[in-house]
Amino acid sequence: MSVASSVLIPYASYLRVYEPLAAFPEPERTHWARYARLPRTPGAQEELRRSLADLLPMPPVPVPVHESGEAFVARLDGVVVVCPWRTRLRGWLALQELDGQFPEPVLDAMLPPVVRLQVAGDYERWLSRNPDARPWIRTAVWQVPLRWFALFGDEDREYEPGERPSGAAAGGAGVAGGEGAAGAGADGAGRAPVLRYRTTMAQARRRLARALRALRESIDDGPMTEGLIEVGRWLEEFHPRALVELDFGGLVHALPEEWLAADRSAAQLAEGIAALRAGDGERASEAYGRLAERWRTVRDLRFAN
Repeated sequence: MSVASSVLIPYASYLRVYEPLAAFPEPERTHWARYARLPRTPGAQEELRRSLADLLPMPPVPVPVHESGEAFVARLDGVVVVCPWRTRLRGWLALQELDGQFPEPVLDAMLPPVVRLQVAGDYERWLSRNPDARPWIRTAVWQVPLRWFALFGDEDREYEPGERPSGAAAGGAGVAGGEGAAGAGADGAGRAPVLRYRTTMAQARRRLARALRALRESIDDGPMTEGLIEVGRWLEEFHPRALVELDFGGLVHALPEEWLAADRSAAQLAEGIAALRAGDGERASEAYGRLAERWRTVRDLRFAN
């Protein structure tokens, strides 16, 4: 457990929805009301440590046996809003995405076929009893999907530089430790940078609708349009007074702080969308091209030695 707790993985970003307590039925509402009053709640790195610990036994436990009772807690206009982890559900969904990403021998070495079959059966039985289940958190590894930026404006951006431990070298990747959101580093080794966007559900839906309309009126349907439609359907599942958050999460440990401080991806995408609405396809293409290239270099880090 001590080994797992000192490793910072994954290099992932997160799209989260925080709902007001009124959105939850009883007895879950009472649970979250009590939970939100705790003096300290665990962060994203704690969820990762627990998941890593489950992968250490043989055979590994890729999906928790029981659903998590933890959540991220925030405030929107003075109202408590909660984003349940739903680690078990997200584990099932993540395993489904593994198919086709690795050669069969590699996947079998990572997770034996008998384990995958058992997990798939557990999910099917659970889903038959919970057909409307959906996660409050979406995850992307080694990137922020560009469509996520369509939900936010540059005014929603929050950046906090990291604090390095004394004697640490400047530059390069972020310091060891830290939460996906703000938090102290492991063993007190400084604090990681924070880069995130937060907006209201109403604003996120409006921006998405405007972006989708601009795309449909200007170009044929493609991956961006399809991605926006899919994200929009997901957002429709939540309370209209929810908070939407894009957290750069573990990516802050892979990117130089200068890169993070200079990043204005939401503003760049908004520039491209505005150009489309104005009928300036050339300027829209240039803006999107710069943004896509910026994030291509981040995705390429996945294969760096």
